[in-house]
Amino acid sequence: MADELRQELINRHLITMAQIDQADMPAVPTEVDSYHSLFPLEPLPPPNRIQKSSNFGYITSCYKAVNSKDDLPYCLRRIHALVFAYDFHAGGETMMSRHFNDPNADAYFTKRKWGQHDGPLPRQHAGLLPESLIWAYIVQLSSALRTIHTAGLACRVMDPTKILITGKTRLRVNCVGVFDVLTFDNSQNNNPLALMAQYQQADLISLGKVVLALACNSLAGIQRENLQKAMELVTINYSSDLKNLILYLLTDQNRMRSVNDIMPMIGARFYTQLDAAQMRNDVIEEDLAKEVQNGRLFRLLAKLGTINERPEFQKDPTWSETGDRYLLKLFRDHLFHQVTEAGAPWIDLSHIISCLNKLDAGVPEKISLISRDEKSVLVVTYSDLKRCFENTFQELIAAANGQL
Repeated sequence: MADELRQELINRHLITMAQIDQADMPAVPTEVDSYHSLFPLEPLPPPNRIQKSSNFGYITSCYKAVNSKDDLPYCLRRIHALVFAYDFHAGGETMMSRHFNDPNADAYFTKRKWGQHDGPLPRQHAGLLPESLIWAYIVQLSSALRTIHTAGLACRVMDPTKILITGKTRLRVNCVGVFDVLTFDNSQNNNPLALMAQYQQADLISLGKVVLALACNSLAGIQRENLQKAMELVTINYSSDLKNLILYLLTDQNRMRSVNDIMPMIGARFYTQLDAAQMRNDVIEEDLAKEVQNGRLFRLLAKLGTINERPEFQKDPTWSETGDRYLLKLFRDHLFHQVTEAGAPWIDLSHIISCLNKLDAGVPEKISLISRDEKSVLVVTYSDLKRCFENTFQELIAAANGQL
């Protein structure tokens, strides 16, 4: 497996398995409904100061937690009095933290003294994002909106603080559905979907603001007083297609707009993103093919571990040292406890993998198993060992299921 992919997967695993010391964070509950092992994903709100979310207007907090029903990790978004559960994507960071955490990025839009010249416009090589990256984001965000709008719903959280980035460019929209719950009024007889068309139009405007902010590499660019300056920056540094897409999304139209309307502006760039995704998939499949045997070999070792050196079975303390189990014990020594002529440990992973593969296949090749006192040598085939292995493990399974 490529080192970069391996490290990314290891980091995700470590984040997924992260736990807190309950003594250090007594404010974090041990359980919430069917969820346990809560781990804060954001700094906890201070207990003595009310700090409401800029998006939802409520105090919020976010945790990783494990569901006791399926033993899978989830993201819990708590609107204090209410908890939403979402899929957990380890290692994800918000678009805000990745692209808008540089305090100097807003310098072009900050107010200057009277008569002071604005200075030259920033260029792509001087900190602006590559246009190809912005289009990659546009394709994914517009696809998300298309899926949501086709279902007759609205996103309502198209904001850099709620767009998650995993890996290099993979986007996901977080906190969908929160506003639908918070603003639902059951006392009214109005159809809750009556305003959905209005919300969908607001989604398109929000998408336009996100794209403009990315093109300016600054959230200050989407403020009303900076829009003209921001569009000048886009015109100079990016293609007319990107400029026209932003203008279309941010300009009031005389008709209802659809996310499908921007497809012609995306044009052939869609195929660029499709090709990139397929190439990425090919790379991952190739790496998966290299690793796919690991699970099979691990299962062999796990089964072997349940047999070897078992202190007692069915009230027989000598069970693991007799019969088929003794052969498997000697095979375990043949796998892991080889020594050189000088008595030093001989460690060869290829030897271990080769022997396990032969055991799994049950090949007719013969193998010499030597007792620890070196007074006896047993010559058996891998097919004999496989038969002993399977029969012994099935005996353990039967006892575990109460069938013996």
